[in-house]
Amino acid sequence: MDRASKTGIWIIATGVIIAFLYVGRGILATFAMAVFLFLIIEGFATVIDNWAGWLQRGVARIVAILTVLGGFIGFIALMANGMSQFGRDAADYEIKINGLIQDAYGVVNMENAPTLTHLLFNEGGQRFFATIANATGDLSGDLMLIFIYVAFLFLAQSGWTRKLDNIFPDPTRREQVKVIGADARRGIETYLWTQTVISALITVLTYVSLLVLGVKNALFLSALIFVLNYIPTVGSIAAALVPPLFALVQPDIPAWVPGASPQDVYIYAAIVFAAVSFWQFSIGNFLQPRMMGESLNLSALVVLLALAIWGVLWGIPGMFLSAPLTVLMMILFAQSEGTRWIAILLSADGNPQGKGGQVVAG
Repeated sequence: MDRASKTGIWIIATGVIIAFLYVGRGILATFAMAVFLFLIIEGFATVIDNWAGWLQRGVARIVAILTVLGGFIGFIALMANGMSQFGRDAADYEIKINGLIQDAYGVVNMENAPTLTHLLFNEGGQRFFATIANATGDLSGDLMLIFIYVAFLFLAQSGWTRKLDNIFPDPTRREQVKVIGADARRGIETYLWTQTVISALITVLTYVSLLVLGVKNALFLSALIFVLNYIPTVGSIAAALVPPLFALVQPDIPAWVPGASPQDVYIYAAIVFAAVSFWQFSIGNFLQPRMMGESLNLSALVVLLALAIWGVLWGIPGMFLSAPLTVLMMILFAQSEGTRWIAILLSADGNPQGKGGQVVAG
């Protein structure tokens, strides 16, 4: 087969795969979320098992499941409580936002500044909130299905070895597939577990900083930051911007802030931004790379492209899963000489398999 034919086949195959991922996003994205939640629980169980050697693996797994489930329920409760608090102070926030809109119009010498109500209930605002509501509703509706998938993944786990033996009767080939699967699972599991620890650390430090600075509803904002940090790059930027924006529209500036007065709201927001950004920058650039090791050996440009592509294909779930999905693709592409060049392009250092990796001919 000549090069032109191979190129044509590659283009057609890529188009078919992308179309399949997009058309089947309702099922595939939900199942992918379940798989990665399963891997987070398994990673947590491994940590518990290593820390408490006297516990059996099954007991450690139960403890991990209950801990993750309890954390998830607690997160939902925090978000609901935070939204109710913002709702109670909605009138005060509206007055402050209207004042900021008037200030912005005054800076550019424009008149007839709109109110927040007008911006929210015009045609553009209604479309925006309808999109957010639909995306959130779809994700919320899939939660029960995700938990069901996770439960069946645990039930099916015991039979994976036997199925693999039947699929690959040749011992050499079977061992190669086991090594590839173990490497892929270990890399993704390490990434997800480490990202959870990093997000939790940033959340705690940010929460303390927001309390010290007197930002209202600090617990809600910190919980939101925990979720945003799962989105590569863009999530960290959004996590650094959200608290200052809320501080900017906060009805009252704490009296103990140096020089605090109603007209110093921008200085106060800048202080909040500096405090939140410090934790995002220092932990994200110094601690996180050391904890991640080689589990996320992706080029920074690839991370951004993957975020955009998976976001278009699968929406919000795709944005959260873009990094681990791309890591999985890189590991799989590296196993064949025909696709290894793709894995090299995706990797950060040109070595997609890390140290000691071997290519499986295929």
